[in-house]
Amino acid sequence: MSEIIKSWAIVQFKPNAHKLAVRNLKQQKFKTFLPLEEITKYKNGKFISTQRPLFPGYMFVASERENMDWYKINCTYGVSKLLTLNSEPYMISQTLINAIMARCNSVGVLFPQKQFLKDDRVCLTSGPFDNFLATVESVDKNQRVWVLIDLMGQETRALVKPEKLKYAT
Repeated sequence: MSEIIKSWAIVQFKPNAHKLAVRNLKQQKFKTFLPLEEITKYKNGKFISTQRPLFPGYMFVASERENMDWYKINCTYGVSKLLTLNSEPYMISQTLINAIMARCNSVGVLFPQKQFLKDDRVCLTSGPFDNFLATVESVDKNQRVWVLIDLMGQETRALVKPEKLKYAT
């Protein structure tokens, strides 16, 4: 792609037609981004890993041309509709797309979330306790992390999202 895309449109694809929609949009010279997540299911006595869209039913589309005929997207096989606001495509900023892309590998599959274990030394990366050191107390079944933060000589228990933690160096 020769020019930088500043914003992306949201496309709703037909049920189980994301591969068809991506293929047909790319044939029309649209740039697409379909973030996927890896899931593992237990079926018939075996663990099976598959990929599914991160945002079920939706993907992002941009084009190389500035004044693109967006109606072409609605007529694409596999596409249900282009999301619009006041008859104009609803646009997502390049910043948000870049943030999602940064969490994906080269084929658009989301990297696995950090797995913290009890007694890991971590550093908080945002919020009022930015750069504070803490110890992981526990991780529950929903991957919520409970940490113990040392505040003025007293340990305080706090619930922190895994993406707001990094391993202490």
